Amino acid sequence: MNPITEHDIRTSFVNCSKGEARRLNLPRDLAESPWPDLDFLGWRDPGAPERAYLVAERRGELVGVALRPAQEARRSFTKSTLCSVCVTPHAGTGVALFTAPRVGAAGRQGNTVGAYMCADLACSLYVRDKKQTELGTRFESLTVEERIVRAAANLDGFLERVLDGTVH
Repeated sequence: MNPITEHDIRTSFVNCSKGEARRLNLPRDLAESPWPDLDFLGWRDPGAPERAYLVAERRGELVGVALRPAQEARRSFTKSTLCSVCVTPHAGTGVALFTAPRVGAAGRQGNTVGAYMCADLACSLYVRDKKQTELGTRFESLTVEERIVRAAANLDGFLERVLDGTVH
């Protein structure tokens, strides 16, 4: 991912108002983000843990999506769950259900879509083995490049459901 600015981020949001996009808290370490290793910028709001955000390039444009993490249920740390974007297994609460309002009339009517994603939204780093889960080494026959392509396709599928056919 190419480095993006605060202005780029705030103007990219498709499922919240311009006012909400202006008020959202950006990641504190935005300037230090590992841009070459990111397929998307994802973060939990440091001031409001019930909010999260994701900004990705899609068809040549930035698309920002406001997310809401579901209440974290107490799960056994012996059970593992897969992220639906990067297919990384995590123990316990390492994967969270994130919901996003749909764009347009569907979203105004309260319709949302959801996906189980890495709770820290660091999918890009897990795919590249730059970050390890509490379960340790990934056992998968795909190359890093193949995992990147799969994660991008999975993320695109989620964004397609959020956009609900809206051209962006």
